[in-house]
Amino acid sequence: MAGVAFVVFVSLLGLSAVRAEDPYLFFTWNVTYGTISPLGVPQQAILINGQFPGPNINSTTNNNVVVNVFNNLDEPFLLTWNGIQQRKNSWQDGMPGTNCPIPPGTNYTYHFQVKDQIGSFFYFPSIGMHRAAGGFGGLRINSRLLIPVPFDDPADDYTVLIGDWYTKSHKALAGILDAGRSIGNPAGILMNGSPGKNAAGKDDAPLFAMESGKTYRYRICNVGLKLSLNFRIQNHLMKLVEMDGSHTVQNDYESLDVHVGQCFSVLVTANQEPKDYYMVASTRFTKYMLTATGIVRYAGSNVPPSTELPAGPVGWAWSLNQWRSLRWNLTASAARPNPQGSYHYGGINITRTIKLASSVGLVDGKRRFALNGVSHVETQTPLKLAEYYGIADKVFKYDSISDEPPAASAAITAAPNVLNATFRDYIEIILENPERSIQSYHLDGYSFFAVG
Repeated sequence: MAGVAFVVFVSLLGLSAVRAEDPYLFFTWNVTYGTISPLGVPQQAILINGQFPGPNINSTTNNNVVVNVFNNLDEPFLLTWNGIQQRKNSWQDGMPGTNCPIPPGTNYTYHFQVKDQIGSFFYFPSIGMHRAAGGFGGLRINSRLLIPVPFDDPADDYTVLIGDWYTKSHKALAGILDAGRSIGNPAGILMNGSPGKNAAGKDDAPLFAMESGKTYRYRICNVGLKLSLNFRIQNHLMKLVEMDGSHTVQNDYESLDVHVGQCFSVLVTANQEPKDYYMVASTRFTKYMLTATGIVRYAGSNVPPSTELPAGPVGWAWSLNQWRSLRWNLTASAARPNPQGSYHYGGINITRTIKLASSVGLVDGKRRFALNGVSHVETQTPLKLAEYYGIADKVFKYDSISDEPPAASAAITAAPNVLNATFRDYIEIILENPERSIQSYHLDGYSFFAVG
């Protein structure tokens, strides 16, 4: 019997040794300048394979994503993958602290795994104000077939990229900031690269199609620089099912406030009269109103949409109350079979509290934003590389700010701003914004819980 057991054991080892890797997705992207006129003004934009916005990445949990990026610009270029956790692999994150930019005329191949993730995300350029010129696109991670999803498969899956837009070039905007001034208000709003109408006021061709009685998934991301936007679809309710990589309690909404960097995933059922309907994105918390539209067409329709656009909400209280209605679905599976809420988050003991206050001012004549009095300056050697090669002390200093903000009158210092933390600590972060405009924060590589 011992001999039989040994043979079975060896066989199992053999099976384990030849187990296939997770599937690979390969992309080759050529990054170039191109001239576009989304708001009627010809301007230089950053295109990926000639496209604005860039191509969608359609992946599945645990896929290996390989993107070979050729930089044909006249300046360094770097892409980051917003929301991808890059587990144990921050070298592919595409931020200046982890990656060297891709020099002009060269290429770099990103290789990362969307490990144990699902949901709706996007990618964008992370240096040189490039995001103001394009270079962004949708990135979705579908659930594996063996993992239950808390809704039926939609008839189709659409990506909607909304965001504010400036007609000044990214170099001009950077020059304005360097001169100590604000970049001001955007010139318009775009939806999938267009305001929805041409210079003569004629509607663009429909962005999406729906068949009566069927349900569709829309992934809505705010890829802009500055403004929160409200999104709605004429005469249709939206059932929120996922946001930023987590399934949510499924509530119906007439409209959704989408803040900069945020992605929502909704289900929309084609249950209205067969005709065309407007999708609308409009500015929030501004004294002015900018709007973009896009058309959803029912199959076989030749009836134009109603010219009366659905009105957006007013005031900040509405938005705050909507945020309070967003809930994690504690019984739904995410990327694994176990429910999202299976960890006892209520039992967390806070190890450290960091209070971060934003401020703005001039440093050597340049307009700088700061956290706790320090405005981050990128180092010539990326921070992670400096640590890896044991030369961090020659490149930057840790903990240049404290866990408490300084007095409001404190001067701003420009320096690398790196906080040290202890592995497996639970950190509470309190964000304070005394400024007159909204600040959006992204804790790169992490999921976090907004608790109050």
